[in-house]
Amino acid sequence: QVQLVESGGRLVQAGGSLRLSCVASGRTLRSKSMGWFRQAPGKEREFVAAINWSGGSTYYADSVKGRFTISRDNAKNTLYLQMNSLKPEDTAVYYCTLDNQNYGLGSQRPETYEYWGQGTQVTVSS
Repeated sequence: QVQLVESGGRLVQAGGSLRLSCVASGRTLRSKSMGWFRQAPGKEREFVAAINWSGGSTYYADSVKGRFTISRDNAKNTLYLQMNSLKPEDTAVYYCTLDNQNYGLGSQRPETYEYWGQGTQVTVSS
């Protein structure tokens, strides 16, 4: 059974930066595509970023493009989300996800991902 544990969320001022981490246990990340989603209070869950199994391809929501960077360290079984120039509208619970299919390309569709972490809260104050 795969477990995904996010960390790094906290209160930060607008314009600041955070790096979220997601450590996987129970299975190697090496051949798996992964992603980040977020959900703000009263809003639907939305795609943030995805990365293919090798790390060679990345995808971003238009709202975060140019500000956020997704990356992975397969040796550490860890996924990252570097968030710069944070805005109050980035406030949400951020979820790490894993596609159990081998050699996936990465996807914006939440139904692609079989495993989800418990989430980490990011709050951006104005």
